[in-house]
Amino acid sequence: KIHHHGKRAERIVKSMLQHSREGSGEKELVDINQLLYESVNLAYHGVRATHKEFQCAIIERFDSTIPPFYVIPQDVSRVFLNIANNAFYALREKTVANPALKSELTIATSIQDNQVEIRIKDNGIGIPKEKVDKIFQPFFTTKPSGQGTGLGLSMSYDIITKSHQGKIEIQSKVNEYTEFIIQLPLTTH
Repeated sequence: KIHHHGKRAERIVKSMLQHSREGSGEKELVDINQLLYESVNLAYHGVRATHKEFQCAIIERFDSTIPPFYVIPQDVSRVFLNIANNAFYALREKTVANPALKSELTIATSIQDNQVEIRIKDNGIGIPKEKVDKIFQPFFTTKPSGQGTGLGLSMSYDIITKSHQGKIEIQSKVNEYTEFIIQLPLTTH
């Protein structure tokens, strides 16, 4: 018990330190489709390592005309990992309740008015309306006690809005879907 709670406290402190640190990463030209693909697959294999029975179809809808543009790759990758991990958690929760359901995660990119739009949508348990408004607040989590620190999405919000001057929003319907929509400026110089 002591070891378990010690490790949990360590994870929380690490998350808090990551959340509070100033962005020291440099912006680099990045292929956003590749970064999204790698991040989501890393999250998927992480979940499968712990829950071998978990299966999810990952549907890719990438706009191949998006040129490389400037982002801080490790930070944006962390955003994608946070969202994908939450999506796989929601999908797992839904299939535990009903194993016949097929889990799907759709990842899509497009260009809208000189902005790159990234959409990550799952068909998991969804988020109740009253919780959607709080989802980006530090320490707010929809997970049971001990399973989430409530820092992943608040850190993601800061990375997108402050470090990258972008936008992030969420749409969800309970027992149907959750979709994150991220917009980043298409800065190629």
